Parts: sequence; structure tokens; C-alpha cells
Amino acid sequence: MKADQYVTVAREGVHESEINRSRFICALAPAATEQEAQEFIARIRREHPTATHNCFAYVVGADASVQKASDDGESGGTAGVPMLQMLMRREIRYAVAVVTRYYGGVKLGAGGLIRAYGGVVGEALDALGTITRHRYRLATVTVDHQRAGKMQNDLRATGRAVLDVRYGTAVEIEIGLPEADVDAFRAWLADTTAGTASLELGGEAYGDA
Repeated sequence: MKADQYVTVAREGVHESEINRSRFICALAPAATEQEAQEFIARIRREHPTATHNCFAYVVGADASVQKASDDGESGGTAGVPMLQMLMRREIRYAVAVVTRYYGGVKLGAGGLIRAYGGVVGEALDALGTITRHRYRLATVTVDHQRAGKMQNDLRATGRAVLDVRYGTAVEIEIGLPEADVDAFRAWLADTTAGTASLELGGEAYGDA
């Protein structure tokens, strides 16, 4: 069963905290694939070559099917795992977090490290914000040229996301529909166009529709 929605990072960004003279810099980004997450981690490491540690965690998949974490030399379980736990606790998906630490000379102990790494990820999520993406069906409305302009206006007026418009012998308008709305939309379309428009359902996607 696919998740009907998921929450992810609103945008890429950085949040920094200082804890007992150590700098903890959390870089967060959306990641559609595991490869994207790994490329982001590699980029942050290049940006901080002299850092004491570059620990990371990422979650890919609406059902969190891919979860990875690394302590990058910190004591086992004190960095990557608390970072991953924070992402999971906030129900974040398709996102990657890298926490860069510059050691400041004061040891934090295992408990202190767990709080620091998990905490800075939570702070970064608060600072950068999150967005909810909903699962929807791609659907194509085919309508004649005379009705196409009004149809697009009607769709937008009823809050439908128009994703694409293709002009040929007829006009194809691609929209996103929540699964629960398909039957009601089909009835609305038949009523609005006196049965002259057709509706073809496509695959599934996630978005703001």
C-alpha cells in the first residue's frame, strides 16, 4: 500500500549551532533518489574538507524504504543514527541531512553527541520548513478547441492543478487528481462539457496537486 502523502524538506539550506565550542553545521536537501542523496553528501564533504566529521542520514521513498546513516568517525550510534531518528520522528521522506562538526576542544560524551546531532537536524527542519506532497493520479482531459480555454479556467477555478496542455486536432489538458476525487471529477466533466470531453487516467505521482 503506497502512502497517500509524505513530508519533505521545503528547500535546500544550512543551519548552524555551537555546542560547547564545537560547531555543528546541518545541511539539508530534498533527494528524489539515493544517488541524489549521495551526491549531496559528497558535495558537502568537498565544501568542508578540514571538518572533524561529516556525518549523514537520508530517507528515500514515500514508505521510507531506503534509510542510511553514517557516524563518520564519531562513536558508534552517536551521530548518524540520531540524525536518522530525527528525520523519521518528523516523518520526513526523500531528504538528506549532513551534519559537519568542527571540534572545539570540549568532549560532549555519548549522550551529548546524540542530543547535538539529532537536535541540529530538528532545528534545521524548523528553520528551513517542510512541505507535504500528496499522491495523485495523472489524468488527461481531451476537449475540443472551442471549449479548451474555458475548461482550463474552470479547472483552475475548482483548484485542479493543470500540469500540461497539448494542442493537436483536439486539446489535451493534463491534470493531477486525488484518487478519491476521480469519480466525482468524471461526473463534473461530463456535466460541464455536455459529454463532449473525455477523461483518460494515467499513472501515479506525488506533488502539490
